[in-house]
Amino acid sequence: MWTVSQAKRCVFLIHRWTGVAACVLMALWLVSGVVMLFVGYPKLLPAERLAALAPLHLPPCCVPVEAALQRSPAPRAVQQITLTTIAGQPSYRLVQADGSLRVVNAITGMAAPAVDEAAALRSAQAFMPGAAGAVRAQVMDDRWTHSGLLDPHRPLFQVQMQDEARTLLYVSSATGEVVMDAPRQQRYWNFVGAWLHWLYMFRDGSRDTVWSWLVIGLSAMGTLSAVAGALVGVWRWRFAGRYKCGARTPYREFQMRWHHITGLLFGGVLVLWVFSGLASMNPLGVFSAGQRPDLPAYRGGAPGTARVAISANDALALLRAHGFVPTELHWRVLGGQPYLLAHDAAAATRIIALDKAGRSAAAPYRVLERFGLQDLHAPASVLLPSPVAHTLALQQHDAYYLRRGAASMYAGAERDLPVLRLQFNDPGRTLVYISPATGDVVLSVDKAQRAGRWLFNLLHSWDLPWMLREPILRKAVLVAMSCGAIALALTGTVLGYRRVMKWAVRRGERSASGERVLGRVSRLRRWCGARDFEP
Repeated sequence: MWTVSQAKRCVFLIHRWTGVAACVLMALWLVSGVVMLFVGYPKLLPAERLAALAPLHLPPCCVPVEAALQRSPAPRAVQQITLTTIAGQPSYRLVQADGSLRVVNAITGMAAPAVDEAAALRSAQAFMPGAAGAVRAQVMDDRWTHSGLLDPHRPLFQVQMQDEARTLLYVSSATGEVVMDAPRQQRYWNFVGAWLHWLYMFRDGSRDTVWSWLVIGLSAMGTLSAVAGALVGVWRWRFAGRYKCGARTPYREFQMRWHHITGLLFGGVLVLWVFSGLASMNPLGVFSAGQRPDLPAYRGGAPGTARVAISANDALALLRAHGFVPTELHWRVLGGQPYLLAHDAAAATRIIALDKAGRSAAAPYRVLERFGLQDLHAPASVLLPSPVAHTLALQQHDAYYLRRGAASMYAGAERDLPVLRLQFNDPGRTLVYISPATGDVVLSVDKAQRAGRWLFNLLHSWDLPWMLREPILRKAVLVAMSCGAIALALTGTVLGYRRVMKWAVRRGERSASGERVLGRVSRLRRWCGARDFEP
């Protein structure tokens, strides 16, 4: 059985030898993490996409949506219908039951031709009017397009624009839409930012199990090394009394001394950051949802079979009569009742729904800014088999429903207010958030997911609502702590380098010594073999 001194010796050795590699990795993670506070991984935010769309005008729009559905191989199985603008042309975008995409010209009612380089260039130039461009390549995946949200659009056309920002646009080969933009400055910063932080140089495609386990393994090693280092640092610090050198640390050499001191000051932060990075990978699915909301039951139908009776042209005219200039129309169903959801260039929304009060037979549809909360309760009750335990209309963000900054990996998640929050009485005590502005279930989290939120998002990003409301102070604190942790990692890197070089020299000396011995033995054998010894 191990003694206390043997156990401590083991911890010392774990920190010494795992730290050789872990300190370099942690230094890279910390530096890239600071960059990520200000520059995010390339993505096209919903607001950016809507701002680039032309308003839907009357005329030339639009053929009836039923005509567009006839271009689908399975019209009744269509799950989503959107009227938008693609390459300057009003178009219906249909999402089939298998997730595949189909585009129909909203002026002619004909299926859009296959997207080629010329179509991709037209779409890119419509997205950035006045800028010249050239198609660079067609790719299935590259360093900026690992997101799984892009899978239905692959392969992607790369279009290099000649604008001031030297933006690289990615155009869907399925629909011809611009699905991502990556300005040159953002791309360059990402080489020392998200691309480096997430070790994307080792990732292949949107789903890469080898990459996932590589990051999990390295994060686990880093966590082990950091915890061992924290223990060693505490053990070696004299809280009462001093060493013979007069200091509380036994180390006199500059690098060792400051590695010890910075470890005591910032080691805890480093442990939390590396461990939360491990938690972000959801190892073995420990933070996965036990039961997900039943969205088809919540909708109670699909646009392929349930649609509002108002035509697209009449809907556009009705919206304009209410002072709303739409850029997109979505055919939706909520609780079996169809409705239209409209977006404008500023990402504002309006809803066209049947006037249940029947105030006017000549105008059976009305324009709403949002659904009433009572309109959402009944459909929401079927999201999970368990009953609703608690309902609350949130007027401000809570610990799970948060709006992040543009650099965040969650920046694309719309978190508008007010929002309806329901807590179900299921084993996971699931929280479901529904947006009255769209009727969409925008977030659901059960116990396991909430644990992941605290162990990853909070410890890694410090993103409580009151922290996010003070972005400058939050970033200043994170940068200051990162600088301290970087000093810890860099001093450890120097010490690790010295340790490796010392080990290499000793190994070389042993090797040279061994070669001398072997040489002498060989010469002795040759000398003995040259003589005939008699017994």
